[in-house]
Formats: sequence, C-alpha cells, structure tokens
Amino acid sequence: MKYKSQKIAYWFFALCMLLFSLQIIYGFIMGFDRIGIQGLHEIIPFNVARAVHTNLLVVWLLTGFMGAAYYIIPEEAQRELISIKWAYIQLISLAVVGVVAVVGFHLNHWEGRKFLEIPRELDFLVVINVLLFLGLILGTLFKGKRQTTTALVLSMGLLFAALLYLPGMIWFDSQVMDSFFRWWVVHLWVEGVWELIMGGILSFLLIKLTGVDREVIEKWLYVIVGLTFLSGVLGTGHHYYYIGVNKIWLIVGGIFSALEPLAFLAMALFAVNMYRKGEKSHPNKIALFWTIGSAIVSFVGAGLLGFAHTLPQVNIYTHGTLVTAMHGHYAFWGAYAMIVFAIISYALPNLTGRKRYDSTQGHLAFWLSNIGILGMTVAFGVAGVAQVYLERKMKMEFGDVQNEIAVHFVVLLICATLFTVGISMFIYDFIKYGRPTDEALDESK
Repeated sequence: MKYKSQKIAYWFFALCMLLFSLQIIYGFIMGFDRIGIQGLHEIIPFNVARAVHTNLLVVWLLTGFMGAAYYIIPEEAQRELISIKWAYIQLISLAVVGVVAVVGFHLNHWEGRKFLEIPRELDFLVVINVLLFLGLILGTLFKGKRQTTTALVLSMGLLFAALLYLPGMIWFDSQVMDSFFRWWVVHLWVEGVWELIMGGILSFLLIKLTGVDREVIEKWLYVIVGLTFLSGVLGTGHHYYYIGVNKIWLIVGGIFSALEPLAFLAMALFAVNMYRKGEKSHPNKIALFWTIGSAIVSFVGAGLLGFAHTLPQVNIYTHGTLVTAMHGHYAFWGAYAMIVFAIISYALPNLTGRKRYDSTQGHLAFWLSNIGILGMTVAFGVAGVAQVYLERKMKMEFGDVQNEIAVHFVVLLICATLFTVGISMFIYDFIKYGRPTDEALDESK
C-alpha cells in the first residue's frame, strides 16, 4: 500500500464479509422454508428472513463500496486520508446501523416498505454516517495533489447514492406516491449511481492490472456515465407499470428499459478490450478474474436478464414472480458483489504484504461461487417460467403453484451450497492472510 490510512479499507472489507455471511445464512433459511423444512419458522418467519436477506445485501455492498473508496481515493489523490480517527468512528456507526436494523426486524420493528424496511430512527443515523463518509472522501480528494476522472466518477456515484436515499425518507399517505419515490432509491441506486461506483472501481483496477494508459481507460468512463444516465434514469419507468401512475410510463419505461443493457455492454466491452490491450501481465490473476468476470456477468445478469422481462408486454406476465428473483440474484452478483470481491482481491496483498496472487484456493473460490450462482439463477429462472405458466395460463392458485415448483428449490439449495463453499474459501483466505501491517507500506511514493 502507498498510504498508511488505506489500512482502514481492510476493516470495512471485514465488516462487509461478515454481513455477507449473515445474508447467505438468511437465504438458506428462506430456501429451507420453501421446501417445507420450517424448524426455525416460529423464531424467524419467512417475511423476517426476506427483509434481513435483502437489506443485508444493500448494507454489505455499501460497506464494500466504502472500503473501496477508502483504498482508492488516497492513492488517486496522492495523499493520506484527512482523518483516520473519524473513518473508524464512521465504521463503528455503520456496524451499529446493521446490528440494530437486524434486531429491529426480529422484533417486528420496521417500516414495511419493500427494500427500505429499516426503522425510521435509523434513517437519520444512516444520513449522518454517509455525510461523515462523504466529508472524509471528498475532503481527501480536493486536498489531494491530483483529481483523476476515476476518483471523480467514483465520488460522484457515492454522492448521488447519498442524495437519492433522501426521497425514500419522505412520508406519503398515498401508496402510489410512496411507491413512485421509493423506486427513486431502489432503482436509481442499482441501475444508476451504483453503476458509476462500479465504473470507478473497474477503471482503477484495469489501470493497475493491465497497464493500459490511464487516459484511454478514463475516456471509456465518459461513455459508461453517459449510457447510465441516458437509460437508467427514465428506465425507472418499468417499476411504474402497475402502481397506478399515468399510462405514459408504459411507453417510457419500455423504451428506456430496452436501452439499459447498453451501459452494461459498454462495461463488458471496456473490460475485455483493456485486458487485450494490456501492456503488462500483473501477477494478481485472481483480482483480474474477478474484475473481468464482474463486467461480463453484469452484462448477462443485469443487462440481458433484466431486458428479458422489463418490456410491458412481457412484464404483465412475469411481474411479481421468481423471474424477478432470477434477474436480481445474477445482476447483483455480477454488477456489484464481484466488483467488491475484485477490489478486495487486489487490495489485500498490498495491505498485508503477503503476495498471494495466484493461489489454488483463490481460483477455486472464484469458480465454485460463479458456478453455484449460475445454477441458482437457472433454478430461479425455470421455477419462474413454470410459475408464470401455471398462474397466468392455467389459473392455478398461488399456494398450489408454490407446491408444484418446490422441487426447483431443492436444486436451488444444492447450487447455493456450492456457492457458499466458494465464498467460504474466499473468506477463509481473507481471515488467514489478513490483517494489514505497516511493514507493507511502500515508502517509495
């Protein structure tokens, strides 16, 4: 590592891995529930497990993004973080938010708004936490010796993510209005500003791993930013089809949702192109695998699978079915989870001084987790298509349909086990070869 303050990133990554582990556990609870194994149902009902599972996803990804920013920004700005002490305070308060939210869900204390269930009291702590984070990041960036496009795009994504959280805090008596603005948070995060964060991290990693000129790579970032805003903002309309808004959103949502894969296609082409043009062969092959894999899988999961069911003519049948779960799992994994794993794989050897660049365990973690999540995606997809046919065509009752497709959840759990083995190997490596040390500090900067 080049700057001592970059060590804070490790502890964000550690919290990120812990929260991800919890998310997987709650995912298994739901999976077993779906096949009739309900031993924990009285303690952890399905609705509680679902809320914890989805909200932990958001929290651990944001924690990973924050860790990435704390690692990348000092290096891009060419200076130490402006305050290490406040960064640790921010980390602790973020952990408190996660713990209190999970406990609140178990005590039935939540808002009940899908994907934004955390209690209102915690919303204010989230705002304070994020403001502190942005102050540290932006302060470091603007006091630095240079402001790169990579750092600016990453910071812009983080700033917009914070701003777009605010509409979700506004209270509306109308269900239509509430749903309208709730999607400003949920959609414009995952298919808007989070793409900028992904693009910033991707750019940094490709510069480091391929040796391609910074100017060439950062020109691609402008294309990605442009395509993201072109399609992502109005693409929110595919969430408005059936919530009671004006019918114009059927047209707007359909057209711009069809354009959303372009941003992810650009990222995939960008990553593969830069890899091919690479002027150096970086020894950290595992980080490179996660980086290129993220760009390609995100195009398939977020781009193609998203496009497959967002047109109004299709969505009228697939809305609210497991087809959405198919898209959601593979999209989040490719676009956001894999890029977090990529930056951890790149940063960890530099933070610890242990140059485990190409270990067998690291490669197994990559392939097992990716094969496992692909199997889960296929299982969700087949179950979703069967659900659409049985409910929409055969007019079967919801409960009867769930019994008919239960076998697919057995396959899902098998694939999820394979996925978990891969993730466990990654986390084992993280713990065993972790902690950062000052001895890894590069004094040549």
